[in-house]
Amino acid sequence: MEKGTLSLIDKNNSNTFMEINAQPRLWHKTYSIIKSSRTELVKFLEGALAHEDLKIILTGAGTSAYIGEVLNKSFQRKVNRATEAIATTDLISHSSDFLNRHQPTMLVSFARSGDSPESLAAVELAENYCDNVFHLIITCNPKGKLVTGTDLKQSYALMMPKEANDKGLAMTSSFTTMLLAGVLVSDLGNLDQNKKHIDRLVKYGEKILADYNKRIYDVAQLNFDRAVFLGSGALKGIARESQLKVQELTDGQVVCKYDSFLGLRHGPKVVIKSSTLVVYIFSDDEFVNKYEYDLVKSINSQEEKLYEIGIAQRLKCKNEINMDLSIEVAAKTEKIPEEYFAVCAVLPSQLLGMYKSLNLGLTPDSPSINNTINRVVEGVNIYKQE
Repeated sequence: MEKGTLSLIDKNNSNTFMEINAQPRLWHKTYSIIKSSRTELVKFLEGALAHEDLKIILTGAGTSAYIGEVLNKSFQRKVNRATEAIATTDLISHSSDFLNRHQPTMLVSFARSGDSPESLAAVELAENYCDNVFHLIITCNPKGKLVTGTDLKQSYALMMPKEANDKGLAMTSSFTTMLLAGVLVSDLGNLDQNKKHIDRLVKYGEKILADYNKRIYDVAQLNFDRAVFLGSGALKGIARESQLKVQELTDGQVVCKYDSFLGLRHGPKVVIKSSTLVVYIFSDDEFVNKYEYDLVKSINSQEEKLYEIGIAQRLKCKNEINMDLSIEVAAKTEKIPEEYFAVCAVLPSQLLGMYKSLNLGLTPDSPSINNTINRVVEGVNIYKQE
């Protein structure tokens, strides 16, 4: 990293900077935690999966909810049970839309602190409403109320590396470690074989942090006040998390939007103006790329945009599309499944949000000038339904 960048970060004593850069190391630790917990996890999951009509709900609030959006379909394919991503913020207000008293249910709760009032209320609702409910809690805080303050009949708490309990406001290492844990838990039978994906994922993450850091820092110095993030399938969830990272780290001074490549055409494309940064998170599926590249060509041809960034394992048709910055992590013979690539695909936007925060004179660890948002949400009342 360039000297000027280092001095800027040191001056701000940024936990966020350290937490972003720690992630590849924490992914190795996450794998080790899952491996050492495999026997207990298998026993717990076998009890739930014994029910062929089991419904799995992946839940959390904010960034933690987006983990479920990324995992949803791959989790369902691997465990062969109906799986749905439902935010706790929806679950507690419309529980009857999602919970069925007579259907066995497994609630997979993702929570950095485990102290969010919605997370606690969602667990209590499921426990009281469903006749047969299992709770898998994936969290970064062993002292959180979700672990210490609940009395659950059938539950297992999986702790992430202690360093993943981010001190900064924005969830960075907590997001990627919990996401990776969800990927690994859904495929425990192939845990040893999947070590090769972990090794390559770590390599990808290290490449982004080492080779593209300065380029992303330079992008953050551009005069943009809007950013649009696009992804397909599981990567749409990464686009959603990416837009939140930049928006919250810049205290809303950069207004962000996310969508699928195809979805952007149906109205939302109008938000792209001359001060807009556009970030494409590309699938590695050549069929999906056909739709993605068509949209990119359309935006390439219009004058209204400031800068375009592409994030991919490999950009396969560089002669067809134009990028101001291409972030590629894989050699020609490399490839990891998309749910693994999703873990590192958020790193460029984490860096972008942090550097833009500094560019705007904010403090990345606590960018909210008026305390509009907090590390653990405040002011939420939980009501009992009559």
